[in-house]
Amino acid sequence: MISMSDLVFLLLIFFMLTSTLVAPSAINLLLPSSDSRTMAPRTVNVHINEERQLFLEDQPVDIDGLQEGLIAILEGQQEGTVVLRADHSVPVQHIVNVIDVVEHINSRYQLKHRVILATQPRR
Repeated sequence: MISMSDLVFLLLIFFMLTSTLVAPSAINLLLPSSDSRTMAPRTVNVHINEERQLFLEDQPVDIDGLQEGLIAILEGQQEGTVVLRADHSVPVQHIVNVIDVVEHINSRYQLKHRVILATQPRR
């Protein structure tokens, strides 16, 4: 019985060590900081990294692909939230381009989706 418990503890240690080696599949962004705390239900995430590449959820897209993808994801929802996660080095024009895409979808389909810019807390 003692050797069984040793085996269980060895397996536990093995799985604890290997689980720390798994890297999450997230897009690494350095978000701008803010003191405000707006919490909204997330419908869809849009990322803009430091190379100014657009991602819809985790899939790279161009501006036209963003519009098509947002239409597909937001289909059937009258109201929703698009969380825009842009790196702090991204020019404002790229952020405005994403907002324009959402506003175009809103006006075309008579919807009320909004865009929220994600930030990180100030230190």
